[in-house]
Amino acid sequence: MTVMIVPVADLDDPALSDYRNVPDPTLLSERGVFVAEGRLVVRALVTSGRFAVRSVFVTEAARASLGDVLTAVPPAVPIYVASKALMSGVVGFNVHRGCLAAGERPPAASIDTIIPPGDGTGLVVILERVANADNIGGIFRNAAAFGADAVVLSPGCCDPLYRKAIRVSIGGTLAVPFARSAFWPDDLTRLRASGFTVLALTPGRGAVDIDADTLRWRSCRRLALLAGTEGAGLTAQALELADTRVRIPMAPGANSLNVATAVGIALHRLSDCVERSA
Repeated sequence: MTVMIVPVADLDDPALSDYRNVPDPTLLSERGVFVAEGRLVVRALVTSGRFAVRSVFVTEAARASLGDVLTAVPPAVPIYVASKALMSGVVGFNVHRGCLAAGERPPAASIDTIIPPGDGTGLVVILERVANADNIGGIFRNAAAFGADAVVLSPGCCDPLYRKAIRVSIGGTLAVPFARSAFWPDDLTRLRASGFTVLALTPGRGAVDIDADTLRWRSCRRLALLAGTEGAGLTAQALELADTRVRIPMAPGANSLNVATAVGIALHRLSDCVERSA
């Protein structure tokens, strides 16, 4: 397939408007775009097929490295090639790997669009007020690794299409469907009504070890893992709407884990349960 290679030598070239001031997430969102950074992530964007690619912006070295995947870019999508210094001047930070791509931000998805249809099995992650981009990226990376069907985000969660979240997820936010809850925390009741057993991940009192009820979880065809922000954890309202509170057993004296780590451990346990219930 023929690709459109466009050399760029002018810092003010209007064709690069999608890449100006990339560190400003609000500005990108207003433009209706998001920016993927790094060769692995750009590969994920181009090959996933979930998002339309508007353009690719690379150094000559990055273009050579991505030669195999760039042939999959539609002919009408420009591949801008520039020096590393010019790239950094346009985007507003040092582009270490010399590789960016602009994707079209889709309309916001509703929870109904990501719930597995019918009475089939499902494994969903629900996040409450997880605002840190590293944690969002790590959780999506874990969700992709353990086969989660989707992620539901409460108000106050970081944008999964924020550049740093995409990078930390190694493209996981481009692979795992997600939706924002419009009616929080009432949407937890909606998920339960659609057949999901909601497990609230918490080290607090009343929680059972996640491994203790393995046989019980295997009897559930649909599982939703609910996790909250670092420090404060889940709100009382969210905890009340969960079916069960679960914790991860830890060494004496330890009482908490990073939320992305905790979600990864829990998904490892629960993904096996959902597979066996299929």
